[in-house]
Amino acid sequence: MKLMQLSRTTAASGQSIFSRQVQTLALLAPALLLAACTSVPLPPWTPPVPRPAQSAPASVEQTVQTFPVAPPAVIAPAPVGQPAPYSAAVAARFPAPAVVYSTPGLQAQRTSFTTQAEIEAWLGDQALAASRAGVSAAVLPVGRSQRGETVQALVLTRATGTDPAALLATGRPTVLLIGQQHGDEPAGSEALLVMARELAQGLLLPVLGRINVVIVPRANPDGAASGQRATTGGLDMNRDHLLLSTPEAQGLARLMRDYQPTVVVDAHEYTAAGRFVEKFGAVQKYDALLQYATTANLPEFLTKAAEEWYRRPMLAALKAQGLSSEWYYTTSSNLADKKLSMGGTQPDTGRNVNGLKNAVSLLVETRGVGLGRLHIQRRVHTQVTALSSVLASTAQRASELGQLRPYIDKEISALACTGEALVESAPTPAQYELVMLDPASGADKTVTVDWDSALALRTIKTRPRPCGYWLSAESGTAAERLRLHGVQVMRVTEFGSVLGENYRETSRAAAERQDVRGTMTGNAPIIKVQVSLMRGLLDVPRGSYYVPLNQPLGNLVIAALEPDTQSSFFANRVLDGLQSAFRVMAEPVFKLEALN
Repeated sequence: MKLMQLSRTTAASGQSIFSRQVQTLALLAPALLLAACTSVPLPPWTPPVPRPAQSAPASVEQTVQTFPVAPPAVIAPAPVGQPAPYSAAVAARFPAPAVVYSTPGLQAQRTSFTTQAEIEAWLGDQALAASRAGVSAAVLPVGRSQRGETVQALVLTRATGTDPAALLATGRPTVLLIGQQHGDEPAGSEALLVMARELAQGLLLPVLGRINVVIVPRANPDGAASGQRATTGGLDMNRDHLLLSTPEAQGLARLMRDYQPTVVVDAHEYTAAGRFVEKFGAVQKYDALLQYATTANLPEFLTKAAEEWYRRPMLAALKAQGLSSEWYYTTSSNLADKKLSMGGTQPDTGRNVNGLKNAVSLLVETRGVGLGRLHIQRRVHTQVTALSSVLASTAQRASELGQLRPYIDKEISALACTGEALVESAPTPAQYELVMLDPASGADKTVTVDWDSALALRTIKTRPRPCGYWLSAESGTAAERLRLHGVQVMRVTEFGSVLGENYRETSRAAAERQDVRGTMTGNAPIIKVQVSLMRGLLDVPRGSYYVPLNQPLGNLVIAALEPDTQSSFFANRVLDGLQSAFRVMAEPVFKLEALN
């Protein structure tokens, strides 16, 4: 089937919305990059105070231009038979952009979004077109969904091949773009089809001279087919990125492990009305909610890069297009709970786990859940604007990112056996003035809310950082899950002993996993345990495992193996019991071999 050509012209002048930014990217000179370069290590950093995002911070750098502001346009009405969840006055606050995007699912007469078969055909077409333009391109199977659908990725690079080794050999940063982890959030998927075509044969093609790009338009095809948030098994795959219990999350973990992206962007949508009207008598205002990784043990410099090199330029890019933005926030389904939370701090979402893998990990959420096809062109335009800003920032900072990642990997590896590690943290309670919309008049409505800030984490529990963890020979599933993440796991080849700490249970209860939305549906009850530590010698049998912390993913290992948190392998029964793991507090002397 021949796919329709993508229209990228403005309604007023025929000028491409990409042209100014791409021209800037194409003209980036080595001198400009060297002038912008900051030597590593970076200076100390203070987390920013939450602020409304309509006004970009004064320190936003303007070396890479953003899209020109589009002229006003008349809003497109909702399809017949699809009532808007708010008044016409609210709808008028979100006029259609002066650009018409044309993917299979965005055709004017369509009532459904792009199908999985159409995505596969589209990606194949882009790979072929890119190859004709001298770009190495391939469509890769990432994995299969629970219903057997193939999750696919498009790799685009100027490397000599599309395998991980070829991309790593270029020395250029790789950007991984992921869409539709939640099946009822279609704008990210449609936007990534737009990005795929513009990178393969359009006006974003020049950016591939400085970066590599991997695109997964739809990570949850089963949820997309049924219009539901969760996977076929009822699990939220975006809470499964540490445990890897779903094949969809496992596929993304393999992709992360093999291609080692420097930057990861997760494209989502959020609820515009629904419980926000019921709780606050207001409708969500912002075109985009933005955030980066916020969990325990994240390297300071990684957070600094996410804020200064990515979020701030993204604010400017969105503002230039007349699009509003804020920090990401959500609220629980409990109508009596009026608190808003800046996203979760648990190490279970893609945003946080990818941060623990030392990638700049970004979240872009457009207002879309519950809107069907209403404002779909504006929602896609918001995603395209934000994603293009990420590519521009990565191209501009390619040299610095090449310094930053090795520095962070080395820094984390050197922490083994020293100091304290955060085992559990929580957001900081605050109050915040949030601008929303009156559901009848559409006017701005300022609401003062209780606000859990994820920018400054409270310490709940710390422990001395071990040298590594011993795992019993029966812990093969845990060992394989860690290896799927890219963690180095060793096998004990001869009997020995080691100094360390056992976990001694002091209390236990069954509990439900919680996130900022409330109780997670579809999950089995967890084991909520309290422990104390007992130091002693452990006999280490042949065939058991050792997971050293002197490796770049040491912080992810801590998140998985400290048992008394709700995201841990023990709490979620990936490990059979507390005696399956042991904190090794001295460099081991028993013989080890790396697992192939």
